[in-house]
Amino acid sequence: MSQEPAEWAPPGIDVTVPHSARMYDWWIGGKDNFAADRAMGAAFAEAIPSIRTMARANRAFMHRAVRHLAAAGVRQFLDIGTGIPTQPNVHQIAEETGAPTRVVYVDNDPIVLAHARALQVSGEHGRTAYIDADLREPDKILAHPELRGTLDLDQPVGLLLIAVLMLLSDEDDPYAVVRTLFDALPSGSYVAITHPGQDFDPAAMAAVVAAATQGGLTLVPRDRAAVTRFLDGAEPVDPGVVPVLSWRPDGPPPEDPNAAYYWAGIARKP
Repeated sequence: MSQEPAEWAPPGIDVTVPHSARMYDWWIGGKDNFAADRAMGAAFAEAIPSIRTMARANRAFMHRAVRHLAAAGVRQFLDIGTGIPTQPNVHQIAEETGAPTRVVYVDNDPIVLAHARALQVSGEHGRTAYIDADLREPDKILAHPELRGTLDLDQPVGLLLIAVLMLLSDEDDPYAVVRTLFDALPSGSYVAITHPGQDFDPAAMAAVVAAATQGGLTLVPRDRAAVTRFLDGAEPVDPGVVPVLSWRPDGPPPEDPNAAYYWAGIARKP
């Protein structure tokens, strides 16, 4: 018989309130989720039956993005909205180059905090750290001693914002948040973004937003122009902002590049 969530939830978690990181975990087949997360995840899946495929597509893009940046010589990464650790993690992918790598992971879910030891390693291949913080407070992230002690902000950093900016409402001024983070990084740094697209299937997105609102979650899908705006002032990496399945796929081009309702892009700070 499986345990009730309350018997094994870490302190500080209200298991009656869904959380995006735990919903994502459920979509990709993880076990660190609770009934409220699964119920909200199922509501999303009812509106968008391919939501699990989309979650995996986001994860695959992160793999491709990190490999691309590592090949371009980036040895440091700031991953905000890390989510529950899933192999391989950013530092493991970056270390495939054989060069020492430094990674700071950031999330605000106590479940992720409970797994933080899996993200905190150091050795001949580099160093990692975990910060329990909210994307809405970028200055606190940038000033955190773990970040300052792990990353050298005089050297290029790969800023990863994978499937997280949609959790910020317009009132949170997400563009200012990204600008604050990217402005703090030196020339030669990169930002990689995925974001649910309002323009793929507006009716399905409206249904998902309604389900999220009913469950107390903020979810703001944005169209391609709005997602591209996050990269203003930076040099887009070819092919620019495109459907996530189309951003430099590992295999042949997807039969239906619009099957995952996410925009994806990478840009370099000049």
